[in-house]
Amino acid sequence: MRSKVFITSIALTTSLLSNSQTDARQNDIAAIKSMCGCYEVQFNFAETFSYPKDSLTYKPSETKHEKALEWVQLIEDSSNKISMQHLLIVGPNENDIVKHWRQDWLFENTDFLNFQKDLTWKHSAAPVKNVKGQWTQKVYQVDDSPRYEGSSSWVHVDGSHYWKNTTDAPLPRREHTKRDDYNVLKRRNIHEITATGWVHEQDNDKLIRNLNQKDILLAQEKGFDVYTKVPDANCKVAQNWWKKNEDIWLKIRNKWNSVYASKKDINLHKKVEKKSLFSLLFDLKPTASQAEIDAIIDSFVIKS
Repeated sequence: MRSKVFITSIALTTSLLSNSQTDARQNDIAAIKSMCGCYEVQFNFAETFSYPKDSLTYKPSETKHEKALEWVQLIEDSSNKISMQHLLIVGPNENDIVKHWRQDWLFENTDFLNFQKDLTWKHSAAPVKNVKGQWTQKVYQVDDSPRYEGSSSWVHVDGSHYWKNTTDAPLPRREHTKRDDYNVLKRRNIHEITATGWVHEQDNDKLIRNLNQKDILLAQEKGFDVYTKVPDANCKVAQNWWKKNEDIWLKIRNKWNSVYASKKDINLHKKVEKKSLFSLLFDLKPTASQAEIDAIIDSFVIKS
């Protein structure tokens, strides 16, 4: 009799645990997908502390406060992957749309590209047990080349819904044309869903990294980007732009996916024939062929 009770107890516990895991995953998916839509965005960045060798000549980054309207388009929605493309709206016409960053969310992902420095990422594989129940956020450049990624669990507690992770990344676009005194941004990212949209909070370390040497902390900064939901109709121009351009960006993602599928380290040229990758891809017509796209991206991937 005792054995039957014990077995029944185990079965009930397993069932409750399974249901709990299912509910948690559904909460994760709901939180991630709630970031889609039309948003008024307030970008805020301030350098908080600095540690230069020469404080008299050091020039910190200026405090940044900028506003924008952004459409976040759901482009892939499967059981283990959610992909969202950000489109920046800088004017009233389709010519005023800027293809912004992309974020992919992968459930229990085990393959990672870890940023090193310059334009180099090192592939690594994580044990399945280390990513149990976690979601990896993979963030891509405007040309869909790699940027940064990290794996953590979504937290749903006391009415709060957030995901927090720390990972290395290249210099942000707001810095890379202005700063050359550091080469790695260690990003502590928090994505929190709010009653009015979501917030992307950052606590970043600006690092100087040299081969076989200890990282040097140059400065720290605070980022606080507030996404406030507005009617989707406010972003109609971006929706129309995406309908006309989604095919070419699918081809570009297909090519990059074949590069990532090799599970090798990635090292990219900064420019080819004095042109950057994003400028070459942005100049393509929507009818560009897969072969034309493949040739451009291949020219930037340094063969090992």
